[in-house]
Amino acid sequence: MQTRSRLPSRAVPRCAVPRSLPRRFRRARLLVVGCGDVGMRLLRQLAPRLRDTLAAVAITRRPEQQAAARALGARALGADLDDRRTLRRLAPFTGWTIDLAPPPPSGDDDPRSAHLIAASAPALRRRRRGGMPARWAYVSTTGVYGDCGGAAFDETRPVAPASARAIRRVAAERRMRALTARGAARVSILRAPGIYAQDRLPTERLRRRTPALADAEDVWTNHVHADDLARAAWLALFRGRPGRVYHAVDDTDLKMGAYFDKVADALGLPRPPRLSREDVTKQVSPAMLSFMSESRRLANRRLKRELRCRLRWPTVDATLAALDPALL
Repeated sequence: MQTRSRLPSRAVPRCAVPRSLPRRFRRARLLVVGCGDVGMRLLRQLAPRLRDTLAAVAITRRPEQQAAARALGARALGADLDDRRTLRRLAPFTGWTIDLAPPPPSGDDDPRSAHLIAASAPALRRRRRGGMPARWAYVSTTGVYGDCGGAAFDETRPVAPASARAIRRVAAERRMRALTARGAARVSILRAPGIYAQDRLPTERLRRRTPALADAEDVWTNHVHADDLARAAWLALFRGRPGRVYHAVDDTDLKMGAYFDKVADALGLPRPPRLSREDVTKQVSPAMLSFMSESRRLANRRLKRELRCRLRWPTVDATLAALDPALL
């Protein structure tokens, strides 16, 4: 049975909130932008603090997630990163910011990150003048590396985006790093791979019998549990170095087809058929094929040493071994 992931009690530095202020003004403010599944998991992890030491603001357009965020003690705003007029209310809350919002589905840039930074600019300037630069964590994707031929590497490898979505992510990363370069904020970047959880498994894909690649042509993939990604994003706010990149990946070392096989076995479903790349190309969408065309193995030493992030779910096997039948 899965247990609630707890954040370390001293993840927030004592000096983060001035103690000389009245209690009602001492609550630190956290803005969670693009508060979907991972953002909601973060709010659940922080729930014990949300009514005392931490004021969280969740940005999501979905009414059901706004209601869920409020139930956890957070404030919810339906701001739209594609509409700058709706972002004016965000400025007071941008001291601590975790940006989980994806880029738009088209183009070669990410105007959403530009809109967020522009809306936050007055508050960022005030904090900088006051000697307390804002702390941000931006969650990007490991797709920025493109196909690496199965190579194992750390965060020093240059980006080489091959897909349009990865190109947009690189544009957003550069914009975030520029914030740090000019001293406007301390931004850490987390590159996340395939995000999964007990309730985020490829069940429907397996039931549809979508094929996987034959082992000889298969690609190496990386994984992270959604709870661990939420935890890493929080820790990056306080332990991450300015402008630093972190691989938010677990310890799993698997090819894509082996991952599907493991999930199928755990769920009691047939393993997917294994086909040649030529045959798979005829049966899957171009978007899915792009994921099946990039092979890489990412090191997570920075995540563990610098962020001191202890993974609750260190491998896919650990998660599958603890599957809750009620979630299947």
